[in-house]
Amino acid sequence: MREMKSYLGWKIDYGTPAGEPALHHPSSLQWRIFKNPVALGVGGVAAVLMEFADPRIRSGVWDHSTYKADPIGRSMRTGVAALLGCYGPASAARRVIQGVTNMHAKVAGATPSGETYRALDTELLDWVAATAGYGFVTAYDKFVAPLSEAEKTRFYRDGVVVARLYGAKETPTSSADFFRMMEARAERFEPHPIVEEFLTIIQSGKAAPGAPRFLHRALARAAVSILPPLVRRKLALGPRYDLTTRSWVALKVAGAVAERLVDRKSPACQASVRVGLPYDFLYRGAAEQARLLRVAGLGESAYANAAE
Repeated sequence: MREMKSYLGWKIDYGTPAGEPALHHPSSLQWRIFKNPVALGVGGVAAVLMEFADPRIRSGVWDHSTYKADPIGRSMRTGVAALLGCYGPASAARRVIQGVTNMHAKVAGATPSGETYRALDTELLDWVAATAGYGFVTAYDKFVAPLSEAEKTRFYRDGVVVARLYGAKETPTSSADFFRMMEARAERFEPHPIVEEFLTIIQSGKAAPGAPRFLHRALARAAVSILPPLVRRKLALGPRYDLTTRSWVALKVAGAVAERLVDRKSPACQASVRVGLPYDFLYRGAAEQARLLRVAGLGESAYANAAE
């Protein structure tokens, strides 16, 4: 039986309707990277840390979401939304993204210093999209498999389509773009006890129960380790968050195992079948993937038109 997911009351099925494209092409770096839970876990935590460097985003998330009361549920919903934007049928992805946007439209407030914010401020949406891109691509590069600068650029550029649906306007299309954006915002960045509280939640295992406590600590420190040095300094995340050699090796092994482990119920495998590819398409070599895409008639231009 096909595994079903739900998000905010909507049933999500990555396997149907048959033939419906996703927002990203199966040959995209998104399809390759998002299938790996180590890249998603480390990259997702790093993205949140970078978002929390901005007091407006930090206040918005902490004061208007369920993260404090329900870290497990909040993390799972965030993960489902990310996977849906990558692998889900385009119509379902657009529907859920619009639902998230509708929720964000109700979020407004003020930081402890009195600065007002709205969740739909494009400046904030731009930074959220940018940190997600940096987090996932950097985590995959460091803990799963090295990526060339050209591959990273492709990842950033392909990510623009989903970022735009969330309301972002100015999104980085390369690593250099990301660092320019970061440096332009750096004066706003600041440390805060909420950052430490968030890392405590991650290290406790509450956000992802079932894995050994050691791996939770390793994940949190790995996320800190891939932060740009400027952000880590601004957040005052000192040596106690340094990644040990043992933790680095454990995550590298976990990342390598996850890269080869085929789960037919996973979003990646279900989506592959939905668009007419073998369930293990993403676990085959590059030449074989290219052949399968030709046989299935999934050229990038035709696919892009179908996804619109």
